[in-house]
Amino acid sequence: MTAHPIAETVASLMPRAKAELAELVAFQSVADEAVAPKSECEAAAAWVADALRAEDFEDVAVLDTPDGSQAVYGVLPGPADAPTVLLYAHYDVQPMLDEAAWVSPPFELTERDGRWYGRGAADCKGGFIMHLLALRALKANGGVPVTVKMIVEGSEEQGTGGLERYAQANPELLTSDAIVIGDTGNFRLGLPTVTSALRGMTMIRVSVETLRGNLHSGMFGGAAPDALAALIRALDSLRAEDGSTVIEGLEPDGVWDGLQYPEEDFRTDAKVLDGVGLPGNGTVADRLWARPAVTVVGIDCHPVAGATPSIPSTARAQISLRMPPGVDATEATKLLFAHLEKHVPWNARVSFEQVGQGDAFRADVESPAYRSMAEAMAVAYPGQEMQAAGMGGSIPLTNALAALYPEAEILLIGLSEPEAQIHAVNESVSPQELERLSVSEALFLSNYAQSKRG
Repeated sequence: MTAHPIAETVASLMPRAKAELAELVAFQSVADEAVAPKSECEAAAAWVADALRAEDFEDVAVLDTPDGSQAVYGVLPGPADAPTVLLYAHYDVQPMLDEAAWVSPPFELTERDGRWYGRGAADCKGGFIMHLLALRALKANGGVPVTVKMIVEGSEEQGTGGLERYAQANPELLTSDAIVIGDTGNFRLGLPTVTSALRGMTMIRVSVETLRGNLHSGMFGGAAPDALAALIRALDSLRAEDGSTVIEGLEPDGVWDGLQYPEEDFRTDAKVLDGVGLPGNGTVADRLWARPAVTVVGIDCHPVAGATPSIPSTARAQISLRMPPGVDATEATKLLFAHLEKHVPWNARVSFEQVGQGDAFRADVESPAYRSMAEAMAVAYPGQEMQAAGMGGSIPLTNALAALYPEAEILLIGLSEPEAQIHAVNESVSPQELERLSVSEALFLSNYAQSKRG
């Protein structure tokens, strides 16, 4: 069977794509100055802007957004009366976590066992390279048939909403007929997948105070209120006996009626240790995509190293709450605050800080843009049909764009299939997946342009 010309072109461009991804991964672009200097994000933004200019994008600008981050914007004009498609990615990344646990340096793209390893390789610097590959393939085969707007933000991982607020203040900037969010992933390596639902997210910090200072546990233990113990009691109240998330006012029994996630596959993907059970009830898909899920992502108290026999006077935790489509993030945050306040014992003083927030999203997979993507993926992945799955993560910008541009069709694809291990050590991207998804995007843009003309 003869390969499609677009596929042949993308294949020929892969060495260049690897070199460019290596350059982009080298920036330690964590949007948290406690982890990496801001100059790393600024340098990554400048690199993205230069890449857009090299592809003949016009009006290229590095935008200063309200949260202090930078987003890169540009327009590639298409034929007269062509539809406009917005392509999205982000260049900021998660912290490296335990550097010693990385087999190769986290900010040095390294090929190993057929994959390319490095922080951001899949999430989501590879997503930007995917967009470039698709556009280059179209240029080499007759031209880009749509007007393309590109937006690449710098604080998605922090959830601080810089680009959302910028877009809301400048609604004409990103107006488009269709939007491709290149920040999700296939359900399984080699299985073409669009993400039809995203959970919403709220991130908070809760602080508990009980004493004016730490006390000797021998002299005062047993009667003095322990702030860390109070915090632990409150955190424990967020889960039922079976591990299900329990927050008063949030429904815990949603059902996912789409593509299912076999438990054994999930255990393998999640690297669950032998013999360790999974929390919650219902199917894995129910728990991931249709129900609220709370995670304690960090606790501040005195570390074990150097600990003294003292009663803690203060303790603090950071909590992530994911909620399914249909649950308002602002209301869920209020319910979380109220639940914790109710369950902190001994009338300990409790205070809250909002860190990040974003609403859930559900797509209409029967729309014309999705049909165009299904046709494209059938070519890029011979013998496979496009699947629709949920994703447990959150992309706050998606709902902001849906509210700003209710007529725009929003598609979510990307490189973060389970083997990519995004947000963990040894993150990687499959070059084969990058190649096939780039072909998919290029063919989608062509199909979509034809559907709008027809």
